[in-house]
Amino acid sequence: MTVDSWKFLPRMMRTTFESMPAIDEPPVWAPLSKPIHRCRIALMSSAGVFLKDSQEPFDLERERNEPTWGDPSFRVIPSDVRQEQVACAHLHLSNAGALEDVNVVFPVRAFRQLEAEGAIGSLAGEHYSFMGYQERSLNDWRTKQGPELAARLKEHAVDVLLLAPA
Repeated sequence: MTVDSWKFLPRMMRTTFESMPAIDEPPVWAPLSKPIHRCRIALMSSAGVFLKDSQEPFDLERERNEPTWGDPSFRVIPSDVRQEQVACAHLHLSNAGALEDVNVVFPVRAFRQLEAEGAIGSLAGEHYSFMGYQERSLNDWRTKQGPELAARLKEHAVDVLLLAPA
C-alpha cells in the first residue's frame, strides 16, 4: 500500500514539501529506569487534538499563509477526555478518523485498559497534543514548549512519554 503523505495538502504546498530533502535521523530513545508495569505513562499526539469547548484550535490560518510553519504550541488533554469534547486542527491529515474515534490518534482508551490489566503502572492525569509537521530549526520548541512540557512531565512524575504520531 502506498501512503500519500501530501494527500490533504493544497497543491501549492505539496510542491514545496516534495522538493525538500528527507531528514534521516535516529529516533529519540531513552532506556527505562524501572519495569513498565511500575511506570506512569503520558501520551503525546501530533494530530492537533484540542478540547473544542475550552481550548483554542491550532493556528491553521498562519500555516496556510506560511506553508513551512507549524503551530508550535501544545494542548493539555485530560485522561478522562470523552469523544464529544475533542476536535482536531491539522492541515496535513484528514481529521475524519479522529473525529469519529479520537483513539485513532490519541490511544487513551487502550492505555486505560493496559492500566486496568496492570501492564503499566498508571496513566498520567494529563496528556499532550501538538500539531505535527514542525520545522526542525524551530527555536520555540527548544526554548519554550520543550522546557514547559518537560517541567509538566516532571511535576506529574511521568516516566514515559509515548508519541502517537498522526
